[in-house]
Amino acid sequence: MLKKSIENLQREAAATGTNTLKRSLGGVNLVAIGIGVIIGAGLFSLTGIAAANNAGPAVILSFILAAVGCAFSALCYAEMASMVPVSGSAYTYAYATLGELFAWIIGWDLVLEYSVGAATVGISWSHYLVKFLDKFNIHLPAQWLASPFDKITLPDGSVIHGWINLPAVLIVVFITAIIIRGTKGSALFNAIVVALKVGVVLVFIALGWRYINPSNYHPFIPANTGEFGHFGWSGILRGAGVVFFVFIGFDIVATMAQETKNPKKNLPIGILGSLIICTILFVLFGYVMTGLAHYTSFKDTAAPVAVAIQQTPYEWLGMAVILAILIGYTSVILVDLLGQSRVFYSMSRDGLLPKVFSQLHPRFATPHKSNIVLCVFISLFAGLVPISVVGEMTSIGTLLAFVMVCLGVLILRKKQPDVPRAFKTPFVPVVPVLGIVTCLLMMFSLPADTWLRLLIWLAIGFVLYFSYGKKNSKLRQELDQTATAEDKKL
Repeated sequence: MLKKSIENLQREAAATGTNTLKRSLGGVNLVAIGIGVIIGAGLFSLTGIAAANNAGPAVILSFILAAVGCAFSALCYAEMASMVPVSGSAYTYAYATLGELFAWIIGWDLVLEYSVGAATVGISWSHYLVKFLDKFNIHLPAQWLASPFDKITLPDGSVIHGWINLPAVLIVVFITAIIIRGTKGSALFNAIVVALKVGVVLVFIALGWRYINPSNYHPFIPANTGEFGHFGWSGILRGAGVVFFVFIGFDIVATMAQETKNPKKNLPIGILGSLIICTILFVLFGYVMTGLAHYTSFKDTAAPVAVAIQQTPYEWLGMAVILAILIGYTSVILVDLLGQSRVFYSMSRDGLLPKVFSQLHPRFATPHKSNIVLCVFISLFAGLVPISVVGEMTSIGTLLAFVMVCLGVLILRKKQPDVPRAFKTPFVPVVPVLGIVTCLLMMFSLPADTWLRLLIWLAIGFVLYFSYGKKNSKLRQELDQTATAEDKKL
């Protein structure tokens, strides 16, 4: 239960030297990073699912409710980030408020989420790349597009097993190479791909607006079928739960604290700015999509946006959407790998993980060895494991991190009310409590096997912590040295 003091963390944030990360990110860069991970392929699929099964055209209200739920946690993240602008995000915040063991749990949790997230997105990226190339009659060998556990039916009817999902491996390796070159270069690459995919979303909204059929909005809130969550106001609530996971990702902005110029000002801008921009885009996207086609036409389709596009004369928009998904996935992989290596970096600097994860490149000042180790692990995971396995790993760890951050704000407001806060969460304790309640409800709505996988992963983490982390904790060693020195004086 040892805790890091806020004062020590602030000194760590202000430190300079050869083994510190370069501060090269501004507020605009952080907003782009947040948008980069929030806008993924989920926007193009979950919008149709929530409209068809839960909310109808009122899916835009579901987006607003989900955004409000995320905002509770985002406001708490903004306060913690302005107080403790240190790489590591929720891991570091837990270290300062709840103690070392809770910090380890959150850090270990985030490692799982970012790893599985990057691998899952890598596999999906490969799938959409094949679809994109097929449009140009470019066909890659089937054996190189699936894991050894996947069966592939060839055009002649024969069934073979895959060898490795090579495109999934290559995209992880490619993104890792960009990250190792430096955060500034990664931010530039991310800004370019974010601009492209946001551009496609804006084109869809602008072109689709002219072909909206107002009759598709009636009824705006379809009557409840008699079952909770199937239309009516309960459907809007259930729809909010479905689209909630589209918003998750703004928290990764906080992992970039030690690479941010003026973090006390720019971190809140990055966290809240990306959430606000994405909410506006999602509401407009949902409005146009349900206006182009009746919400019932999105049922039982894996490509609801394609159904909406059919109501316009712009067939090329379908290709643009596939391209936007490819671009969207690329930026999500980038931000996941960035966030994960920064959590590892912080845990390693604290002595809870081996030093290799915090050693920086002499030229690029990035944790390159950590990036390489993670690249090998994640690329093999993406290349050899079926998406049906990795895809089931949902965002339970991220939600748990949200709960810890909201709890951290409550604790620090009570125990250290005089610590300077460049940004203050409004309406405390109401906002943090609502953040905790919202995230816990989302967690308990997840399947039981998700909880089982989380518990197994945590059990592995506990073994590592008590066999290595606890013994090598720098905070524990410093306190032991202080106690020994005082004993000698006595």
